[in-house]
Amino acid sequence: MSPASTKASTTPVDADTRLAPGRPGYRRMSFALFAAGVATFALLYSTQALLPAVSADFAVTASAASWTVSAATGALALCVLPLSALSERFGRRALMTGSLVTAVAVGLLVPFAPSLEWLVVLRAVQGAALAGVPASAMAYLAEEVRPKALVAAIGLFVAGNSIGGMSGRIVTGWASQLWGWRAGLAAVGLMAVACVVAYRLLLPKARHFTPGSLDPRALARTVRTHLSDPLLMRLYAIGALFMTVFGAVYTVIGYRLVEAPFSLPQGVVGSIFLVYLVGTVSSAAAGKLVGRMGRRGALYLAVTTTAAGLLLSLSASLSAVLAGLVLITAGFFAGHAVASSSVSRTATTGRAQASALYQSAYYLGSSVGGTLGAVAYHAGGWSGTVLLGLVAVLGVVSITLYGTHSARVADRRVRASQPGRERRVLVAAGGPR
Repeated sequence: MSPASTKASTTPVDADTRLAPGRPGYRRMSFALFAAGVATFALLYSTQALLPAVSADFAVTASAASWTVSAATGALALCVLPLSALSERFGRRALMTGSLVTAVAVGLLVPFAPSLEWLVVLRAVQGAALAGVPASAMAYLAEEVRPKALVAAIGLFVAGNSIGGMSGRIVTGWASQLWGWRAGLAAVGLMAVACVVAYRLLLPKARHFTPGSLDPRALARTVRTHLSDPLLMRLYAIGALFMTVFGAVYTVIGYRLVEAPFSLPQGVVGSIFLVYLVGTVSSAAAGKLVGRMGRRGALYLAVTTTAAGLLLSLSASLSAVLAGLVLITAGFFAGHAVASSSVSRTATTGRAQASALYQSAYYLGSSVGGTLGAVAYHAGGWSGTVLLGLVAVLGVVSITLYGTHSARVADRRVRASQPGRERRVLVAAGGPR
């Protein structure tokens, strides 16, 4: 055998067939899930920028109209966990496809809702269908993408979520100003159709999925384990409270801006959601903040930023209100990034279910925040909504302080009993660092 042939036969072969940058299918997969993220969040929050117009058309209060958002996010919160279990049996790709097709089909019916009640029902069905995407996307990426490329792949999917939430609100705002709110919803529905077609054509077939069994008892045991973990429960509460602030602010802000003294047109109000780009940046920077300040330090900074934004938004100056929205958005996304990453770090088993529970709490916070924010606005104007947000922020601070105290108590106990034990024990006992 020649030296050349010997060298060729002994060259290591990369046996890992998962996707990575530069390998076939990685770029297609990235764009496919980006498109899925855009469609999901454009549909999920499609009525949020239109609430003043919906209120005017159906002659209802802000709190009644807010159910068109809260019903969708609430149904999603309830369905994430069961749909994550279905994805274990039938596959991530199949469940995401079915969810998106169903949600888009409902989205094309939403503009024709004859009453507010029907609009709320259709939005609830749409939210339940959309739950299959967050329930499956992260698991698909974890199975099909190499670990070193996973963070970048998840980042692009999250970016799709952010862009979808922003673009959906902008599209509905300008279409509503030109042709009415029903046309705005139709425009988002058509945009979502294009995204779903792109997703289905681009997403590679799953090559590393192994079907599991649907065992309700095993799922119930895993869920009970997570719900009995004090640290996970605190993280779920933090995610819900942050989203309560965010849901309240962005559900009600349209009402404030279309009224005096601002009196902005609907298209301009929709464009306010460009502020979401700040959130994309702050969530990406959360990792650096944790490296410098620790997890609890990053959470304190996030709640301080959010509270400062709430207080600044009380001003009668439009520029001050916009600056307040920037701070609220930056603080929210940073806090959400820290809390959600801490869930994955804390759960040693059943990570998919732990993540699904966090998402349930997160979207439940959005649903509650949207409804209570509108009720507070109806009762006390924008000051009422800000007060609700500050109460939620105080809840995050209290939970984080309790985690800090628990960590210090555990630290003293470990030092007294086993001085050489590693600090990792403290994280599990006391809270996010």
